[in-house]
Amino acid sequence: MSADLIIYNIGVLYTPYLKPPVRGHDMSKIKKINNAFIAIKDGLILDFGDHDYVHYISSSTIVFDAKKQIALPGLIDSHTHLVHAGTREEEYAKLRAGIPYLDILKAGGGILGTVEKTRNASFDDLYHHAFGSLSEMMLYGVTSVEAKSGYGLNLETEIKQLKVAQKIQDFHPVRLISTYMGAHAVPKEYLGHTKGYIEQLIEDMKVIKNENLAEAVDVFCETGVFSVEETKTILSSAKALGFSIKLHADEIDSLGGAGLGVDLGATSVDHLMAIRDEDIVKLSKSNTVANLLPGTSFYLNKGYAPARKMIDSNVIVSVSGDYNPGSCPTENFQFIMHLASNQLKMSPEEILNAVTINPAYHLGISDQVGSIEIGKEADIVLMDAPNLSYLLYHFGINHTKHVFIKGKLVVLNRQIVRES
Repeated sequence: MSADLIIYNIGVLYTPYLKPPVRGHDMSKIKKINNAFIAIKDGLILDFGDHDYVHYISSSTIVFDAKKQIALPGLIDSHTHLVHAGTREEEYAKLRAGIPYLDILKAGGGILGTVEKTRNASFDDLYHHAFGSLSEMMLYGVTSVEAKSGYGLNLETEIKQLKVAQKIQDFHPVRLISTYMGAHAVPKEYLGHTKGYIEQLIEDMKVIKNENLAEAVDVFCETGVFSVEETKTILSSAKALGFSIKLHADEIDSLGGAGLGVDLGATSVDHLMAIRDEDIVKLSKSNTVANLLPGTSFYLNKGYAPARKMIDSNVIVSVSGDYNPGSCPTENFQFIMHLASNQLKMSPEEILNAVTINPAYHLGISDQVGSIEIGKEADIVLMDAPNLSYLLYHFGINHTKHVFIKGKLVVLNRQIVRES
């Protein structure tokens, strides 16, 4: 069988190879192949390795010289707030002055400030802003993204956000997985009436499900937002409707959100800077993924999640960007990987598993992407670096040179390839 595309002269190919989820000390295991090639047919990986590939070449085969760059599976950012309006640089000085994030939220800023802007934004404005951010992520090697709503806090605007993500998916090569997050905060019109808002959320989730606008439901389980019991009520209803579920958990205060996530069968519990030791033990005995977001700790100048303790305890760990306007306003996923190395104390091999196969697992797409494997979609990133460690060592710049999604070249020489 001939290939449509062969990427050859790869300096080193790095990929996860263990069946997901990859947990604990197994996260240090990856496959490394020198002088490699990847053969692609109909958008899928036909073969790869360091053996002879000449028999895959026909007169119609495109042959792409990697020029000794390293190859990785497409990076997966499994926690973003992609679709929103406006920015929050006016809060930056308050955070630097030591005003707590929850106090800014209580005063009507934070999430609620972005809610007002997003409610007032047009569909087209939201679309163009999010499309541009997604393209920026792709330039850094990201090929799959989870996109949360949560800046509407009413059904009309939440649907607007989710439909923006749907339209983006029609025209952008990066894969989007949508999550409904009406439980991102309690809107101003329901302050003091959280129970009434939760009742409305449960009704709204039925509409979201009927219109097939999201795969998952997320809740911000935190002091001053949703309690553990309130989170349980919302997520139990979501699960009964057929959604997968996840939590923003133990980000600022230790409420036990991570343990609740395990009890409910959440696919992931995210943030975890304030996780309790007993919940690390619960995670270690479950298939719920600890999704760590070091960029948020960096921006808020808060402590980092105890990644080493989790990995050493046999927890499944993934690392995500948390792109959002208030606590991690960056699309630079390679900087997030650097923070995982420098602050979470993760090895290069652990980080590769944490930004490819493990996020693919908790997003439910590991049979399609997350590793360079025969039969999977050919999401491939070529990095202008001598080895995997160099990506983390030489930080703050973009190492991505070329990106392929489903075997199609979408970034060439650090420039997005436009449809002709």
